Amino acid sequence: MTSLKNKTVLITGGTGSFGRAVTKRLLAEGEISRIIVFSRDEKKQHDMRLTYTDPRLDFEIGDVRDERRLFRVMKGVDMVFHAAALKHVPACEFFPMEAVKTNIIGTDNVIDAVQHHGVEKVVVLSTDKAAYPVNAMGCSKMMMEKVMIARAQAHMGDTNSILCGVRYGNVLFSRGSVLPLFFDQIRQGRPLTITNPDMTRFLMPLSDAIELVLHALRNGNTGDLFIHKAKAANIATVAKACLKLAGADNPVKIIGIRGGEKMDETLATSEELARAEDQGHYWRIPCEHGHDPDRFLSDGKPKVSDTAAFTSANAEQMNEATICEMLQPLPEFMEIITSV
Repeated sequence: MTSLKNKTVLITGGTGSFGRAVTKRLLAEGEISRIIVFSRDEKKQHDMRLTYTDPRLDFEIGDVRDERRLFRVMKGVDMVFHAAALKHVPACEFFPMEAVKTNIIGTDNVIDAVQHHGVEKVVVLSTDKAAYPVNAMGCSKMMMEKVMIARAQAHMGDTNSILCGVRYGNVLFSRGSVLPLFFDQIRQGRPLTITNPDMTRFLMPLSDAIELVLHALRNGNTGDLFIHKAKAANIATVAKACLKLAGADNPVKIIGIRGGEKMDETLATSEELARAEDQGHYWRIPCEHGHDPDRFLSDGKPKVSDTAAFTSANAEQMNEATICEMLQPLPEFMEIITSV
């Protein structure tokens, strides 16, 4: 099992929701030697520097699109959490090549730098939109996973760097989450805008995302993809839970599905689950080792046709009460509810 004791960890996109939370967690645990926050947002870095006055924390301005910059910053790094990405669905729909540059080419650049410097392990962070993708963001994250897996296969046994990844659903109160929007609309006395009341989404607190990433870091073999078995809910129920928690009676307005959105999301495909290892809270999807395109891989394994995909429609559904129970203990909720 991989240990973080006395290690140097680099977090790409380190000023995002995940980067801030995992930084706080690792500093509190005390094992880590150094954390490098790598991102292109100087304002967020400045704010984070003021929040965490810890000598083990360093800040580096840079972009994963810049391979030379990554080669310089990666020297001396032991572990990498690759969280940098373009994640906003409409933005990626309008500017798909920007998603390609960051999510796909940027990931390849990170792996180049990792393998050049012999970094011990990298965990790339993916999304449920990468499974059976229909939008540019999901397609780019699917390709990010494929890049990681292909690079792991190509260098199996001839590199010390372990490449693995995680895939999870919507993180509560993260950038792009509907919850800050709902509470902002409640505060302003406006209708809560929902796309379709029957649309379902996976929901998980940020702490679960961190646990998944640390599980992958500590247990992942090269090419592994770890998937969290999240619970789900429809959007109408989420809106009702927000109104109940705020003690509000704002109306709900249905505005229709935006371009690139699905009614339901998929966390694990039928093809993946047919060869998955069940690890309790997670599935481990191993990569198929080797570069032989003619290998037959189905002998002795469940048929894909007999395995249902894990979607936000067939996952365990949360009701209004369970959503409230999930939200109430979260520090992000406590911060936001005081302004409502």
